[in-house]
Amino acid sequence: MVRSQLLARGIAHRRTLAAMAHVPRHLFVPASLSDAAYDDGPLPVGARQTISQPYIVALMTQALEPRRGDRVLEVGTGTGYQTAILALLVREVYTIERLAALAETARERLRGLGLANIAFRVADGTLGWSEAAPFDGVLVTAATPSLPPALVDQLAPGGRIVAPVGDIAIQELVVGVRTARGLATRHHGPCRFVPLIGAQGFEGA
Repeated sequence: MVRSQLLARGIAHRRTLAAMAHVPRHLFVPASLSDAAYDDGPLPVGARQTISQPYIVALMTQALEPRRGDRVLEVGTGTGYQTAILALLVREVYTIERLAALAETARERLRGLGLANIAFRVADGTLGWSEAAPFDGVLVTAATPSLPPALVDQLAPGGRIVAPVGDIAIQELVVGVRTARGLATRHHGPCRFVPLIGAQGFEGA
């Protein structure tokens, strides 16, 4: 997977590649799909949610430019796969999931892997986690019509936000950096995610 899907498509961040090689992806998909866990594509995980394809996980992680001392907010825990990758790369991960059953399964799975630097919350992820802010990075794992203002506000100076922005059918992967003049953004190409539901997501759009 790392060689044929990530290195071959331009993923160059060494620590991201090492984390992707280390985390057993098959543990984060339904048992019936374990044979397809390392395929180059997203997979359904129930509750109308998906686990992103390995390349997209690596691309978003690389775009976040994670450092060992960072504190990162993840919006959309899902099965916990992206959470596990982040936990290997930064000091603390704060992850929010709106579906309680999905969040609890992810919590048990991640703790079973010995990842102890993760804080969990069941809530509207579009509103972020203000008590724990500011964050060095924010990673959004669902499609949003625009970058949620609450998440941008919770970025530390120089912090980065990575999110798929667009309509429900197709999005563009956007990377924003908080500067003294505001948020500087750039685009990384098209992508497709399930919609981000919440007050500052599609439900509130």
